[in-house]
Amino acid sequence: MKLGVVFPQTEIGSDPGAVREYAQAAESMGYNHILAFDHVLGANAESRPGWSGAYRHTDAFHEPFVLFGYLAAVTSSVELVTGVIILPQRQTALVAKQTAAVDVLSRGRLRLGIGIGWNAVEYEALGENFHDRGRRSEEQIDLMRKLWTNDLITYEGHWHKVTDAGLNPLPVQQPIPVWFGGAAPQTIRRVATIGDGWFPLFRPDDQGRELIESMREQADAAGRGPDDIGVESWVSIRDSSEDDWKRTAEAWRELGATHLSVNTMNAGLKSPQAHIEAIERFREVME
Repeated sequence: MKLGVVFPQTEIGSDPGAVREYAQAAESMGYNHILAFDHVLGANAESRPGWSGAYRHTDAFHEPFVLFGYLAAVTSSVELVTGVIILPQRQTALVAKQTAAVDVLSRGRLRLGIGIGWNAVEYEALGENFHDRGRRSEEQIDLMRKLWTNDLITYEGHWHKVTDAGLNPLPVQQPIPVWFGGAAPQTIRRVATIGDGWFPLFRPDDQGRELIESMREQADAAGRGPDDIGVESWVSIRDSSEDDWKRTAEAWRELGATHLSVNTMNAGLKSPQAHIEAIERFREVME
């Protein structure tokens, strides 16, 4: 099971040096990947009574593709993972171009996690439809994979049209791996039939085991093998002990997880250095 870190988006701050030091520290400790969450805009909760979203305008987020362009230059081996990009609120051909660029500049180190999101405020601001986002994401992935693996394509779907055009340069990976985030039945179907991997949003308990078994049964029905689809979850250090970390990691390993990341956000850490020390400790505990 490969170990990664969740980039502390909301707590790392705006100092490029701190961002560089964190990424280089994670790489030097032997972590396999750095996973970054995504939000374009934060909503002002004060003007929206009853707001229940996880983030608001006071939470800072580095844009993942720009962040990864920077990290590609200051690291050499660590995988760069979006966990997850909210794909349907973005233009598909532009995402294909951005991901290809990151993959080229990182020499093939991008893993693209995608999701459909929950924040209608972002969809409104970005001019995309919030209500057809799940179905549209399937066509987006189909189009991106064709753009990533062909010099020229002609494509006409329900939402997209490309006439004899293509990306240049093409990505190193042919195609870039696409993982899904979420646990809805529709998401599990997409993971099983067209996904390279899954970020399941549940605990590694009996119910979680049933959902993973459901995904694997659907994958088998689609003619896919157990090694075709990766599974990644994370361990939060917030309000948990080192024994809890080990138990959670072992539970995910028993469920067949291929990747596990440590999340140090919302744990009361006051500086980028404190996050570095936390991932160092987690690494030591997991050895």
